[in-house]
Amino acid sequence: MQYKDYYKIMGLSRDASQDEIKRAYRKLARKYHPDVSKDPDGEAKFKELGEAYEVLKDPEKRAAYNQLGENLKSGQDFRPPPDWDEGFEFKGGGFTGGDTSDYSDFFEQLFGRTEFQSSNTGRHYGDHVRGQDSHAKIHIDLEDSYSGATRNISISTPEMNAQGQLQVKHRSLNIKIPKGIKQGQHIKLAGQGSPSSGSGQAGDLFLEIVFNNHPLYRVSETDVYLDLPVTPWEAALGAKIKVPTPESVVELKIPPNSRQGTKLRLAGRGLPAKTAGDFYVVLQIVLPPATTEQAKAVYQNMQQTLDFNPRQSMGI
Repeated sequence: MQYKDYYKIMGLSRDASQDEIKRAYRKLARKYHPDVSKDPDGEAKFKELGEAYEVLKDPEKRAAYNQLGENLKSGQDFRPPPDWDEGFEFKGGGFTGGDTSDYSDFFEQLFGRTEFQSSNTGRHYGDHVRGQDSHAKIHIDLEDSYSGATRNISISTPEMNAQGQLQVKHRSLNIKIPKGIKQGQHIKLAGQGSPSSGSGQAGDLFLEIVFNNHPLYRVSETDVYLDLPVTPWEAALGAKIKVPTPESVVELKIPPNSRQGTKLRLAGRGLPAKTAGDFYVVLQIVLPPATTEQAKAVYQNMQQTLDFNPRQSMGI
């Protein structure tokens, strides 16, 4: 995926005001509009301009985009860090109503293509208007779901100053991570969203749970998977071996004649929940290298002793 410099696309500096962004878009949109432009690349430039404007016109998306760094260049290979947008509040999910269907993979990786609607766009209590709900992501370790945890997070709220320039205010919150929470679930913090424009109640803050990548485990709903390396003799003869789980190390019995990809189930050792998930061990047979004369002799002996053709089913 290639990085897109939205400021360069619009011919702006990174400290451009919102009015400057709006003026630049209007000027370039007239220039590259498909009904007007004679540029053979006009339609592509018009779409690229619309994508850049969708990000830079929205203080929430612009602030999140800005934290990716100032030294990245358009066209260079890029992968966003897994927690690049953690702690940023997005009102109504961070979208301003633009059609994102034609936007680039870069945009999709950062913001997705789905338009999220705020669960509350403003409720009236007499003459008072409730503040908007906000949305942010929080990245946690898998082990936090097993045991529960308390996290201190920094929330960043983009705001515009009197000059129309973007500023980011930071605040800290102590968050309780419930035991058994799944990826994609939300923690609701009442009254921690956007303040009311008058004397009404503040909106709520919804934190979406995202699991950090784990070096050992992968998760599907409430089930947890571990790829377990085993030797050929452990798979062929059977064995009892120690296996790490997020809670403890357990002893697992490998049945004789196990094959590559065999799944062994430990019931109820997945994510804790009302109905706990399961823990699956997926066997990965690892062959020892034939780098010594002794190892070569073992393989030669197997070749001569075992009547085995793994391609027999192919008729060869």
